Amino acid sequence: MSPVSVRTSAVPPAGEPRQQRERRARILDATVALAAEGGFDAVQMRTVAERAEVALGTLYRYFPSKVHLLVSALARDLTTAEELSRHQPPLGDSAGERVTALLAATTARMQREPLLTEALTRAFMFADAAARDEIRSVSRLLVGMLVRAIRPDADPTSDDLAAAAVIRDVWLAALVGWVTGRTTAADVSRSLETAVRLLLDPAG
Repeated sequence: MSPVSVRTSAVPPAGEPRQQRERRARILDATVALAAEGGFDAVQMRTVAERAEVALGTLYRYFPSKVHLLVSALARDLTTAEELSRHQPPLGDSAGERVTALLAATTARMQREPLLTEALTRAFMFADAAARDEIRSVSRLLVGMLVRAIRPDADPTSDDLAAAAVIRDVWLAALVGWVTGRTTAADVSRSLETAVRLLLDPAG
């Protein structure tokens, strides 16, 4: 008999049995804990399986690689951040102010756990086609949070979506620079503020 098919995703599919949802959550919890303790290199599939109390084969059915596992953890983290931004939208009188507030809060939260952020960012950089659904999910979540900050009370325009995509790319590039030690936290803030000003408040 072939193995039970398990969707490899950070977010459980609708109708997934409770036991599978709980197993998926334990796996991602273990991944995040290990990454927070030791960064990218600390996340080993066998160690994740042991901490999550699942068989190694079961772990591979859910997440076929370490990179896939970490990108899924990033997607889950951003899903939580996206839900929070819906309930507690960023403050500001202009699109630029709201986007800057959103980015500052999200970046500060990630910089408080540098080893975890290093692991998640490196995984995102290394991800290949096997994790394309999670990569797309991360990109959609980031753009979704940004366009809601840009235009909270109306549907986004094509220019809003384009600006959000550019800001997302600047943000990810700035994080890569920070986790690899090439830039400082202050550099990240300056890069984001510059991108937001040029895209959303060019006359400012």
